[in-house]
Amino acid sequence: MTVGLMVTCINDALFPDTGKAVVTLLRRLGVDVAFPSAQTCCGQPMVNTGYLDEAVPLLRNHLDAFAGYEAIVAPSGSCAGSVRHQHRIVAERSGDPGLVHAVEAAPPVHELSEYLVDVLGVTDVGAYFPHRVTYHPTCHSLRMLGVGDRPLSLLRAVRGIRLEELPGADECCGFGGTFAMKNAETSIAMGNDKARHVRSTGAEVLVAGDNSCLMHVGGLLSRQRSGVRVMHLAEVLAQTEPVVHSVTSAGSAPTREPAVGSGAPTEGGPR
Repeated sequence: MTVGLMVTCINDALFPDTGKAVVTLLRRLGVDVAFPSAQTCCGQPMVNTGYLDEAVPLLRNHLDAFAGYEAIVAPSGSCAGSVRHQHRIVAERSGDPGLVHAVEAAPPVHELSEYLVDVLGVTDVGAYFPHRVTYHPTCHSLRMLGVGDRPLSLLRAVRGIRLEELPGADECCGFGGTFAMKNAETSIAMGNDKARHVRSTGAEVLVAGDNSCLMHVGGLLSRQRSGVRVMHLAEVLAQTEPVVHSVTSAGSAPTREPAVGSGAPTEGGPR
């Protein structure tokens, strides 16, 4: 199966390691991954702020860029949710029956954890991450997509991990795209609540499926000098245990190849 990686704007511009981790992970599981270079914004910011007509060219570009793939995988519940639920609204508003049909016939879009659990049928992806971790389910993944416990089932299967339950996990972190800019004080207050809950777990690492939320909460954790780091789910799942080779000659020590990924998350925000 060849899937198209919908890397999303924020990952392409700010967090490219997340896209690389998705490719590493899926190829390790035997999936052929392609990156359509013509992809750009899915149109979510325009739709969310009421500019549906302006989203039409972006919708058409998305359809053209991902035409011919068997499926689309996105490391973002927010953007996957936008394509699945908002593209039809935009197409219908455009008054173009051909565009509506194109949306209906487009390849299915899966958030990463959905693709791993529902399509590939795996929860143990061979990951190794010896850190104390807590998981934040982002709003769009939780409410718009309904990913449920899929990310947690993937994390529970990671060797070496210590997974801590996050109090108030289903509460919004306060980012919300333009909400954080238009309602900064409220956004920061909500983010501080989330950061407080994260710190209460004693976790070293906060994991989520959307880098936008990690950027928001991670920035607050960094300013609080909490020592808590943030990582995208894909980057945790891409980590593997170092390979120890057998002794090759008398008296020589075994050699160790590095794991895929450093295994050492970056403090503050996503890379």
